[in-house]
Amino acid sequence: MKTVLWQGEQIAPSKIVCVGRNYVEHIQELNNEVPEEMVLFCKPNSAICNDLIAHRGEAIHYELELCLLFDGERFCAVGVGFDLTKRAQQSRLKQQGLPWERAKAFDGSAVFSEFVSVDAIDDSLVFALEVDGQARQRGNIELMISAPGKILSEIQSFMTLQAGDIVMTGTPKGVGALVAGSRYQACLHQHHRLLCELDLTAQ
Repeated sequence: MKTVLWQGEQIAPSKIVCVGRNYVEHIQELNNEVPEEMVLFCKPNSAICNDLIAHRGEAIHYELELCLLFDGERFCAVGVGFDLTKRAQQSRLKQQGLPWERAKAFDGSAVFSEFVSVDAIDDSLVFALEVDGQARQRGNIELMISAPGKILSEIQSFMTLQAGDIVMTGTPKGVGALVAGSRYQACLHQHHRLLCELDLTAQ
């Protein structure tokens, strides 16, 4: 089983549940429609990876997201993560009305920072991404269509979350193709205090 770090300890999530189309400006940049109900899909444990690979049969696109760790019947820890996407394949699948898993759930499609325990999941959480020192993405809960509490209720209405499962809450505008050799620096703050970082060079 693939693992992530939570407060320095290795844990193995059984699954990753992802929210799609949760930021209006990201929906607009991909020319999608605002969904009438929450868009949810899953990545398996095998999707977890420590490297950013820029090409896997086609160009890979990055999407930085606020990630929440589930334990004790609530979200108890936070981190940042890349939902990596085969965009061209996803577009073909959407045109045919087919599921996205081939474009979203492939091995190596989820890269996470360490997770840090927090007392509250609130609007003070702010995450950001720089690529080669240039600002690319910035997001927070206020910009989300569905906030974490609503996301948790919706998932639990049809699916059991197990201790250690991860929920990826959607990406703000600014997504793009990974470039081999470029440096991707992500950070997460709460009340202006740095909680965690992710600093990787794409291969």
